[in-house]
Amino acid sequence: MSKKDNVGMALILDYLNEKNRPYSAQDVFGNLQKQHGLGKTAVVKALEQLAQEGKIKEKIYGKQKIYFADQAQFTEVSETDLKAMDSQVSELSTKVQAVTQDCRQLETELKQLNSSLTTADMMSEIQQLKAECSGYRERLEKIKSATNHITPEEKEKVYKDRNLYVKEWKKRKRLASDMISAILEGYPKSKKQFLEEAGVETDEDCKVAVPNT
Repeated sequence: MSKKDNVGMALILDYLNEKNRPYSAQDVFGNLQKQHGLGKTAVVKALEQLAQEGKIKEKIYGKQKIYFADQAQFTEVSETDLKAMDSQVSELSTKVQAVTQDCRQLETELKQLNSSLTTADMMSEIQQLKAECSGYRERLEKIKSATNHITPEEKEKVYKDRNLYVKEWKKRKRLASDMISAILEGYPKSKKQFLEEAGVETDEDCKVAVPNT
Protein backbone atom coordinates (compact mmCIF):
# COMPACT_ATOMS: atom_id res chain seq x y z
CA MET A 1 0.00 0.00 0.00
CA SER A 2 1.35 3.41 -0.98
CA LYS A 3 2.05 6.29 1.38
CA LYS A 4 -0.84 8.21 -0.18
CA ASP A 5 -3.21 5.31 0.56
CA ASN A 6 -2.06 5.24 4.18
CA VAL A 7 -2.65 8.98 4.52
CA GLY A 8 -6.13 8.56 3.02
CA MET A 9 -6.97 5.73 5.44
CA ALA A 10 -5.75 7.79 8.40
CA LEU A 11 -7.88 10.77 7.32
CA ILE A 12 -10.98 8.62 6.92
CA LEU A 13 -10.40 6.83 10.24
CA ASP A 14 -9.98 10.15 12.08
CA TYR A 15 -13.07 11.52 10.36
CA LEU A 16 -15.30 8.59 11.32
CA ASN A 17 -14.03 8.60 14.92
CA GLU A 18 -14.53 12.35 15.22
CA LYS A 19 -18.06 12.39 13.79
CA ASN A 20 -19.05 9.05 15.35
CA ARG A 21 -22.03 8.51 13.09
CA PRO A 22 -22.78 6.12 10.20
CA TYR A 23 -21.77 7.08 6.65
CA SER A 24 -21.90 5.47 3.25
CA ALA A 25 -18.84 5.52 1.00
CA GLN A 26 -20.54 8.23 -1.07
CA ASP A 27 -21.07 10.35 2.08
CA VAL A 28 -17.42 10.07 3.11
CA PHE A 29 -16.25 10.87 -0.42
CA GLY A 30 -18.56 13.90 -0.65
CA ASN A 31 -17.45 15.24 2.73
CA LEU A 32 -13.68 14.80 2.23
CA GLN A 33 -12.92 15.09 -1.46
CA LYS A 34 -13.01 18.89 -1.67
CA GLN A 35 -10.74 19.49 1.30
CA HIS A 36 -8.36 16.56 0.87
CA GLY A 37 -8.75 15.65 -2.81
CA LEU A 38 -9.61 12.00 -2.20
CA GLY A 39 -10.96 10.04 -5.14
CA LYS A 40 -14.07 7.90 -4.78
CA THR A 41 -12.25 4.66 -5.64
CA ALA A 42 -9.59 5.42 -3.02
CA VAL A 43 -12.28 6.16 -0.40
CA VAL A 44 -14.12 2.88 -1.09
CA LYS A 45 -10.85 0.93 -0.96
CA ALA A 46 -9.78 2.63 2.29
CA LEU A 47 -13.12 1.96 4.00
CA GLU A 48 -13.04 -1.72 3.04
CA GLN A 49 -9.44 -2.02 4.27
CA LEU A 50 -10.26 -0.31 7.58
CA ALA A 51 -13.26 -2.61 8.07
CA GLN A 52 -11.15 -5.70 7.33
CA GLU A 53 -8.56 -4.57 9.88
CA GLY A 54 -11.32 -4.08 12.48
CA LYS A 55 -10.57 -0.38 12.90
CA ILE A 56 -14.13 0.56 11.86
CA LYS A 57 -17.42 -1.32 11.64
CA GLU A 58 -19.32 -2.19 8.51
CA LYS A 59 -23.05 -2.91 8.10
CA ILE A 60 -24.83 -3.94 4.92
CA TYR A 61 -28.36 -2.68 4.29
CA GLY A 62 -29.65 -4.16 1.05
CA LYS A 63 -27.13 -3.14 -1.61
CA GLN A 64 -25.55 -0.36 0.45
CA LYS A 65 -22.70 -0.60 2.91
CA ILE A 66 -22.63 1.67 5.96
CA TYR A 67 -19.43 2.43 7.88
CA PHE A 68 -19.05 3.84 11.40
CA ALA A 69 -16.51 4.10 14.22
CA ASP A 70 -15.83 1.11 16.48
CA GLN A 71 -17.85 1.92 19.58
CA ALA A 72 -15.61 -0.28 21.77
CA GLN A 73 -12.94 2.45 21.74
CA PHE A 74 -15.23 4.97 23.42
CA THR A 75 -15.78 5.14 27.17
CA GLU A 76 -19.16 3.82 28.22
CA VAL A 77 -21.46 6.65 29.25
CA SER A 78 -23.81 6.13 32.19
CA GLU A 79 -27.42 7.22 32.33
CA THR A 80 -26.46 9.96 34.77
CA ASP A 81 -23.82 11.28 32.38
CA LEU A 82 -26.33 11.24 29.52
CA LYS A 83 -28.82 13.26 31.53
CA ALA A 84 -26.09 15.72 32.49
CA MET A 85 -25.11 16.12 28.84
CA ASP A 86 -28.77 16.56 27.82
CA SER A 87 -29.08 19.28 30.45
CA GLN A 88 -25.92 20.95 29.18
CA VAL A 89 -27.15 20.78 25.59
CA SER A 90 -30.47 22.34 26.62
CA GLU A 91 -28.66 25.11 28.50
CA LEU A 92 -26.35 25.81 25.59
CA SER A 93 -29.31 25.84 23.17
CA THR A 94 -31.01 28.47 25.32
CA LYS A 95 -27.82 30.56 25.30
CA VAL A 96 -27.53 30.19 21.54
CA GLN A 97 -31.10 31.43 21.09
CA ALA A 98 -30.41 34.43 23.35
CA VAL A 99 -27.20 35.28 21.49
CA THR A 100 -28.98 34.89 18.14
CA GLN A 101 -31.72 37.27 19.30
CA ASP A 102 -29.09 39.77 20.47
CA CYS A 103 -27.35 39.53 17.10
CA ARG A 104 -30.60 40.23 15.26
CA GLN A 105 -31.25 43.23 17.50
CA LEU A 106 -27.73 44.55 16.88
CA GLU A 107 -28.14 44.04 13.13
CA THR A 108 -31.38 46.05 13.23
CA GLU A 109 -29.70 48.85 15.19
CA LEU A 110 -26.76 48.82 12.77
CA LYS A 111 -29.10 49.17 9.78
CA GLN A 112 -30.83 52.11 11.49
CA LEU A 113 -27.48 53.77 12.19
CA ASN A 114 -26.30 53.23 8.63
CA SER A 115 -29.50 54.81 7.28
CA SER A 116 -29.39 57.82 9.65
CA LEU A 117 -27.55 61.07 8.99
CA THR A 118 -23.91 61.40 9.91
CA THR A 119 -22.74 64.33 12.04
CA ALA A 120 -21.40 66.06 8.92
CA ASP A 121 -24.71 65.55 7.09
CA MET A 122 -26.67 66.91 10.06
CA MET A 123 -24.46 70.03 10.28
CA SER A 124 -24.88 70.61 6.55
CA GLU A 125 -28.67 70.29 6.81
CA ILE A 126 -28.78 72.64 9.81
CA GLN A 127 -26.86 75.28 7.85
CA GLN A 128 -29.26 74.88 4.93
CA LEU A 129 -32.29 75.29 7.22
CA LYS A 130 -30.73 78.39 8.80
CA ALA A 131 -30.24 79.88 5.33
CA GLU A 132 -33.89 79.18 4.45
CA CYS A 133 -35.08 80.73 7.72
CA SER A 134 -32.97 83.81 7.03
CA GLY A 135 -34.57 84.14 3.60
CA TYR A 136 -38.07 83.84 5.07
CA ARG A 137 -37.26 86.53 7.65
CA GLU A 138 -36.09 88.91 4.92
CA ARG A 139 -39.29 88.36 2.96
CA LEU A 140 -41.38 88.93 6.09
CA GLU A 141 -39.58 92.18 6.85
CA LYS A 142 -40.13 93.39 3.30
CA ILE A 143 -43.84 92.62 3.58
CA LYS A 144 -44.08 94.43 6.91
CA SER A 145 -42.25 97.49 5.60
CA ALA A 146 -44.25 97.72 2.36
CA THR A 147 -46.39 100.89 1.93
CA ASN A 148 -48.91 99.48 -0.52
CA HIS A 149 -51.04 97.50 1.95
CA ILE A 150 -54.78 97.39 1.25
CA THR A 151 -56.90 99.05 3.92
CA PRO A 152 -60.00 97.30 5.32
CA GLU A 153 -62.19 99.89 3.56
CA GLU A 154 -60.54 99.19 0.21
CA LYS A 155 -60.89 95.47 0.73
CA GLU A 156 -64.61 95.88 1.54
CA LYS A 157 -65.12 97.95 -1.63
CA VAL A 158 -63.45 95.27 -3.75
CA TYR A 159 -65.80 92.61 -2.37
CA LYS A 160 -68.87 94.81 -2.95
CA ASP A 161 -67.83 95.57 -6.53
CA ARG A 162 -67.23 91.88 -7.16
CA ASN A 163 -70.70 90.94 -5.89
CA LEU A 164 -72.23 93.64 -8.05
CA TYR A 165 -70.46 92.45 -11.19
CA VAL A 166 -71.36 88.81 -10.52
CA LYS A 167 -75.05 89.70 -10.10
CA GLU A 168 -74.96 91.68 -13.34
CA TRP A 169 -73.23 88.79 -15.09
CA LYS A 170 -75.96 86.36 -13.97
CA LYS A 171 -78.70 88.82 -14.97
CA ARG A 172 -77.33 89.34 -18.46
CA LYS A 173 -76.70 85.63 -18.94
CA ARG A 174 -80.30 84.88 -18.00
CA LEU A 175 -81.64 87.58 -20.40
CA ALA A 176 -79.48 86.27 -23.23
CA SER A 177 -80.63 82.71 -22.57
CA ASP A 178 -84.30 83.80 -22.65
CA MET A 179 -83.77 85.68 -25.92
CA ILE A 180 -82.02 82.74 -27.55
CA SER A 181 -84.76 80.35 -26.42
CA ALA A 182 -87.43 82.64 -27.92
CA ILE A 183 -85.56 82.84 -31.25
CA LEU A 184 -85.03 79.08 -31.40
CA GLU A 185 -88.79 78.45 -31.21
CA GLY A 186 -89.08 79.56 -34.83
CA TYR A 187 -85.55 78.81 -35.96
CA PRO A 188 -85.23 75.81 -38.28
CA LYS A 189 -81.73 74.83 -37.19
CA SER A 190 -80.11 73.69 -33.94
CA LYS A 191 -79.05 75.94 -31.10
CA LYS A 192 -75.39 75.25 -31.85
CA GLN A 193 -75.81 76.28 -35.49
CA PHE A 194 -77.64 79.47 -34.46
CA LEU A 195 -74.91 80.46 -32.03
CA GLU A 196 -72.25 79.89 -34.67
CA GLU A 197 -74.13 81.93 -37.31
CA ALA A 198 -74.87 84.74 -34.86
CA GLY A 199 -71.27 84.77 -33.62
CA VAL A 200 -72.32 84.28 -30.00
CA GLU A 201 -69.70 82.89 -27.59
CA THR A 202 -70.99 81.26 -24.45
CA ASP A 203 -69.27 81.02 -21.06
CA GLU A 204 -68.54 77.41 -21.86
CA ASP A 205 -66.83 78.38 -25.12
CA CYS A 206 -64.59 80.74 -23.19
CA LYS A 207 -64.07 78.11 -20.47
CA VAL A 208 -65.36 80.37 -17.70
CA ALA A 209 -68.08 79.95 -15.11
CA VAL A 210 -70.11 82.38 -13.03
CA PRO A 211 -68.46 82.54 -9.58
CA ASN A 212 -70.42 82.09 -6.39
CA THR A 213 -71.40 85.35 -4.70
